[in-house]
Amino acid sequence: MSTKISFDGKSIKFRLWVYFMVIGLGTVALIWFLQMFFMNNYYGEMKFKEVARTAASISYAYQKNDKNLTDSITELSVSNDFYVFIESETGLLLFSPDQENYYSFSKYMEEALRLRSMLNESNGSPVHFEVSSGDKYNTLAYGCQIKGPDNEPAILYIFSPLYPVSSTISILRHQLIYVTALTLVLAFTLSIFFANRIARPIKGMTSTAKEMGKGNYNVKFEAESFSEINKLAETLNTAAYELGMADNRMKDLIANVSHDLKTPLTMVRSYAEMIRDLSGDNPEKRNTHLQVIIDETDRLNQLVTDMATISAMQTHKVVLERSVFDLGAAAASILSSYDILSEQEGYKFIFNAPKECSAFGDENKIKQVIANLVNNAVKYCGEDKTIILNIRRVSKKYRVEIADHGPGIAQNELPHVWDRYYKTSTNYVRPTEGSGLGLSIVKEILTLHHTNYGVSSKLGKGTTFWFEIPHMKWDKEKERGKIVPMDPENIEEIK
Repeated sequence: MSTKISFDGKSIKFRLWVYFMVIGLGTVALIWFLQMFFMNNYYGEMKFKEVARTAASISYAYQKNDKNLTDSITELSVSNDFYVFIESETGLLLFSPDQENYYSFSKYMEEALRLRSMLNESNGSPVHFEVSSGDKYNTLAYGCQIKGPDNEPAILYIFSPLYPVSSTISILRHQLIYVTALTLVLAFTLSIFFANRIARPIKGMTSTAKEMGKGNYNVKFEAESFSEINKLAETLNTAAYELGMADNRMKDLIANVSHDLKTPLTMVRSYAEMIRDLSGDNPEKRNTHLQVIIDETDRLNQLVTDMATISAMQTHKVVLERSVFDLGAAAASILSSYDILSEQEGYKFIFNAPKECSAFGDENKIKQVIANLVNNAVKYCGEDKTIILNIRRVSKKYRVEIADHGPGIAQNELPHVWDRYYKTSTNYVRPTEGSGLGLSIVKEILTLHHTNYGVSSKLGKGTTFWFEIPHMKWDKEKERGKIVPMDPENIEEIK
């Protein structure tokens, strides 16, 4: 059975191989281009600069009447294959690498006369030209004016053969063949090495990600490679952990919603059957059974409403209607709805707030926040049945605190109390009914207000939920004394 090998032209491994090969081929091509097309020009330019430097050195030694002038020029002539002639009023100094001075000078007599003529026209500036000799190699002719010890004028002629570079290029071509082969092999080897080094951990993470996509959130992304890949592995491990937590919370959410829906639906069905079969003709029993159905229906309606509220807030469909309102009065109105608990079950509500307590926000949404937090405190208040609601000024904001003396919440569980249907591991009394979404709604409302909020708790001592909201100040001189919203950054603390 044959295995089909798939080819991916967009893979990192293939792309890295291509990049390395392109770099290698580009480098080799550049070397070939420079050697083949610029060798002659480069050689001629370097030869001219070498002749000019030699001329400057000879001119300096000639003017200083250096005793070693002859030996120095002879050495330069032999080592660089230069033909050097100095023409002065006293005679002609000849230097050549082949020691046939007069023959050499006669060979370059025509070029020397041309150089002399060019020097006369150039007002003493150095001149040069290239002499073409047909089938032989060319010659660089250089001439300049120099001065002797007594400033007597003289002319320096230098003739340098420009040997053909074709033989050199041929040698270089053979060398470049080996360099090209070596470069391509090295580029191919390095490309395979680095491609495998980079692609291996990515392939491993891809395989692990597939497992995570199947619902296995206990996977571990491992990478001991480059920093970027290591950071990616850390991020994916965090994502796997969060997805696992979210999956568990989703399962709990479904279980809790199913339970909360099932119980009232069962009650509604049961009491509807009782009315049909038993109490239909008994007004007193029928009314009692109908009231149970109504209560359970209200419970279902509250659950659906809370879920719709959270969904609307998370999809940014809720628009806050901010205005100035009396925060103390709003909190007091919420507490008044719990008077029946104080009268019938002995609950104690303690309320502290400033006399003037004007805040800026969505009054209805803030009242819902306070109601949900107070309802949560009632559920977890403990044996003393005491709930404390404090409003106090903190810098340029009001801080609202709802505290109880219940069993408290473990520190590792505090970040999760805002999650839907999250239940702590502590035992608590639950005399009131709710949808289990109260704290989630609190979180979403306060997030929309862009305000600070939080919770602190100690096991066995109770829990305090708090949030902040910008306060306002009265401006009685403007707009006939109505409360005017101020920029929270410029509000002075109310005294």
